[in-house]
Parts: sequence; structure tokens; C-alpha cells
Amino acid sequence: MMGDARDDSVRLVSPNSARKGVRFGQGVVQALNKYSRGNAAEYTLLLRQLADPDIKEVQLECWLKELRGCVAMLGKDYELLVSLILRINWMSRGRAVVEEYLAFLTHLVSAQTIYLRSCLIMLLSNFTRRKRVVDEAGGEFTDSDDDDEDVDRCFQICHKALELIAGIVPSTPMFLMPLLAERFPFMTKSPRTQECYVHNLLRVTTYLPVLRRDVLSLLLDRLLKLDVNAPRQDIEDAEQQAAGQLGAAQEEMFHMDEDAGVEAGGGRGGGDKGEDEEEGEMAHTAANTLDVLMALLFRYIRDTCHPNGKLDVEMTKAVYRDLLDAFDRLLLPTHASCHVQFCLFYLCSFHLGLAEAFLEHLWKKLQNPSVAAITRQAAVGYMGSLLARAQYIPVGTVRACLGLLVPWLHRYIDGQEDCARPRCLVAAHGPFYAACQAVFYSFSFRHRQLLEPDMRKGLAYLQSLNLERIVLCRLNPLRVCRPPVVNIFAALTRRYQIAFCYSIMEKNSRQRLPVAGDTLVGAAPASHDQLDAVFPFDPYLLRRSRRVIVPLFREWRNEDLGGDLTLKGRPSKMVVGQQQEDEDDFLKSDAAMRSGSSSLTPGSYDPFNNGGTSFDSPPYKTDMGPTPHAL
Repeated sequence: MMGDARDDSVRLVSPNSARKGVRFGQGVVQALNKYSRGNAAEYTLLLRQLADPDIKEVQLECWLKELRGCVAMLGKDYELLVSLILRINWMSRGRAVVEEYLAFLTHLVSAQTIYLRSCLIMLLSNFTRRKRVVDEAGGEFTDSDDDDEDVDRCFQICHKALELIAGIVPSTPMFLMPLLAERFPFMTKSPRTQECYVHNLLRVTTYLPVLRRDVLSLLLDRLLKLDVNAPRQDIEDAEQQAAGQLGAAQEEMFHMDEDAGVEAGGGRGGGDKGEDEEEGEMAHTAANTLDVLMALLFRYIRDTCHPNGKLDVEMTKAVYRDLLDAFDRLLLPTHASCHVQFCLFYLCSFHLGLAEAFLEHLWKKLQNPSVAAITRQAAVGYMGSLLARAQYIPVGTVRACLGLLVPWLHRYIDGQEDCARPRCLVAAHGPFYAACQAVFYSFSFRHRQLLEPDMRKGLAYLQSLNLERIVLCRLNPLRVCRPPVVNIFAALTRRYQIAFCYSIMEKNSRQRLPVAGDTLVGAAPASHDQLDAVFPFDPYLLRRSRRVIVPLFREWRNEDLGGDLTLKGRPSKMVVGQQQEDEDDFLKSDAAMRSGSSSLTPGSYDPFNNGGTSFDSPPYKTDMGPTPHAL
């Protein structure tokens, strides 16, 4: 009898049957009630059918409707049932199933908040949907049924579900943000996986703007991890190696074509390929992923600040504040970052007020004695680099910033006059030296604009800065600042006769002066006491995302030195403290590979000779003579 009774209420057919399904005579609610009373038969069958990946859409829709009506019953005892429902591949189903599933989710989290986290995890797991890869006979191919259009549809459904849940459960952002960080793909995952996740991560902020600051902070933190694992030199080496391999392959193909009697065509095809490679994949793995994600970030900043194709001032201010918060906590303390900081460089191009606000923020960091010295150095390094490199910053803003930095340097020098012998140490005067380097660097890039349109008034302005006092002060900034910056600055100030640096530079190169107060026997020369090369807005190397930066970026040009300046000698590498160091492109060219650092040598200060240098690059320096020593 019991067997007959069960047959009246439940019909279970073979798994291979075309009519696979289960019918509950008295509905899902009754099955749940029976389970609560100890009768698990119908409940177990329901679980089996929900676990079937080939479950019929009509049956699934009916069950979801019934389950939606009894979500109040789905407490902890029914956790297995809920977990099976959350594992259903529902996003690829028809519209009716999708809408019913969304309704079930919203009712579930409203009635049973214990499942909120599980629902969010299920939705976030679809942030990295990829095309299916099918293994066939040892090979792999992409299943064309799962195309980009299907993936985009799944993403849209995901965000619709998140938005609905957030509208019902106010605490959703509090639960969602830790999960977004937890499920962020590891940096070794494929660029496509990273791209999908970051795309969806940023999309969350469009309907949950309260999360924008945390999301941008999370994203910049992960981008920095990629950035520091893609040093500038490694990127250049990888690109050079890839270019060499490509050239060898093309040459081999050319010879094969020649042997086969193939005419023309090949050269033109090679040229087209070169153009494609200009914005193709990077040879360096981490740099390639970073390139993809930076392009996404730039697009997000543009679209968020221009919602209707026109700049939204209030929204732009909000994005600026969010990025600035991440900048202070993440970017400013990070020394080895090469590209992530360009998100602020790009944002500041939208309005001069943003650039000036950023410069003022950096200036306040430098001025604040309670800020760590290394942070103050980094801040003024950003300040000088932005003034030098940003095409969108007018000369008036450059003058205004020099009007802040130079008097600050003079006041600092005044404060050292009471000292019997100020120590030429970065550890003691790091912010001062960093500010000197920022002034020298900015002047070298913008000297032409500072002198225009009236050369006489421009020279009078430069002379009023009294740069020679800074150069000749006992703190000796020429000895501590980076040699490339010092060399170019010395040539330009000599040309305009506003400061004469070469006698100091010769003295610095000849002498190995002991450090005052250093009593350690056999102590090594203070070769380490040289300012770090803090030029955060060096040329942007990432291929795909650089199209955004190039129109805004000021490159170094040989013409900035003036055609009448010559340097006798040949290129050489400078050894500081017996170690060769890589230098900023300012020494060479925005496009050239680095091969080492350089310096002017004693006895060859008739400044610049372009012979022996790479095309469109600042000149190298002459032979060294005795190895110089930095205090």
C-alpha cells in the first residue's frame, strides 16, 4: 500500500527517458512539510532532479514558482536544497526561467538573509565566464556556441540580479565588497579572465556608487601588483627580444619567398603586420595583462565622467576624490610603479582645475613636516613629473608651481645657514633634494614656454628665481640629484646665463669627500646617498592603453636643448659607487631602449654634441676620467 501511495504522488522515470521529470501530487510545499516530519522520500527525489543538468525548462520554472511561494520555510534545515538551486546553470536558460529565478532570488534573500552571502557568491562566480574549451583527441578548441553575445547576456543578468538584491537588502554592499576582493582573479590568470572580472567589477559601481571608492582602491591595489612585476627594463627587454624573433622569422620567410620566386606583396604585408603589432599583445606577460586592465580603467573613467558625452563636473570631482584616496594610500608609497599612476594623469586632463587641485595636494604633502620624508619626496617627484610631462598643463600653472617650490627651497637654505657644516645627506635633507630635482626637471622640459613670448621678460623671470643660489648652496644639490637631470639643467642654465653649474659638477666628480660625522673605520663611500629617480610619469610603454596617454604626453626632444649646444666626446656609462644604474628616458629618448646611465665628465663642459647619440634623444655625456663619488 505504501508503495502504491508513493506511486500516486511521485513518478520517477529513467534518466535516459525523453520525458525525464518528477511530479509531486501535492506540490513542493507538501514535500518540504513531509521532510520536516521525517519523511524524506519526496524531498530526496526533488534534490536529485534539481541536481540533473538536463532538467526541463518547464519543470524548472514550475518548481521555482512553488519554491518562491515557500521561501519562509527554507531555513537552515533546507540549506542543501538552496545550494542545489544556486548551482543550477540558469543564466543560459530561456527568458521565463531567468525571470522566475530572479524572482526566487529576491524573495529568498528578503525572507532568509542567511543565504545572502551564498547568493552573492553564486552571482560573482559568473563574473569570469569564458568560452568553453573542448578537448577532442588531445587537442583543444573553443566551442563557438558560447560566443561573446551569450557571455554579455550572462553578465547583464548577473548585474540585474545584484541590483535587485541590493534594492531589497540594504546591507548588500557591506557583504558584497569583501567578496569582490576575495574573488578577484590571481595575477597569473589569463588576461581574458582578468578583463571579464574587472569589467564587471567596475560595472557594479554604476548601480552601487557607494562602493566606487572601495572598488577603485581594490582595482588599483591589484593593478599595482601587476605593475611592480612588470618593471620598465623587463618590458623593454621582452619587447626587444620579441621584435628580434619576429624580424628573424620575417627574414626567413623572405628568403623562402625569394627561393620560390614570389614577387612583391611580402614587404607590404610585413608593414601591415607591424601596424597591427603597434596595438597588439605585449611580449611581457604581466605587462600584457596590465595593458588590458588599464585600457578598461581609462574607459571607465572617461564614461563615468562623461555620462552623456559631456563632462559631468560633480561626477568628475567624485571620481577624482576616490582616486586621490587610493593614490595617497597605495600609489604614493609605492616606488616601483610605472603605469598605474597614469589613471590620475588621464583624469586631470579633463579639466585644468583637477590638475591644479592635484598639484596643490602634492604641494601640501611636501610642506607638511608630519608626513614621512620619503612620502614628501615622492609627492614632489609627482609634482615635477606632472609639470614636465603633461601637455594640458599651461605655462602659467608651471610658473605658479615654481613660485611655490623655489621660495620654499630658499627658505630651507636660510634655515641651514646656522649650521656650521650642513651634511649633504639624502637621509637628512631628502625633501629638499627632491624639490631641487623637481625644479631642475620641470625647467628642463618647459624652459622654452617659460621664455615665451617675450624672451627678455622670460629671462628676467628666470633670473628672479635665483637658481644659482640653490646650485651653490652648501647642501650641494647637484651632487645628490640624478646625473641626467643635473646635466641637462646645467647646459640650459649656462645657455641662458642664469646659473653656472659646471665648476660645482667638476668638483663633485673629482673629490671623494668624507661624510661629516661618519666615524666608521673602513666605511664604504656614500655612493648610496643619491636621490632616487622619482619620475612617475615616464613614457607609457603599454601598447593598447597608450593611445589614451600619447596625445596628452610631452616627450623629450633634442630641440629642447637648442641646436647651438655641442658636447665633445662620445656616449659613456657613468659608474656611481661602482654600480651601473639605469636612468630615466630624460637622458636618452622617449622611444629608445635604456642601456645605462651617463654623466658629464670633468673637462668636457662645452655642453652638447649630438654625435653618437640615438635619434631624437638628449645627448649622452663624455668619457668619465676618474670615477666620481657622491657624498
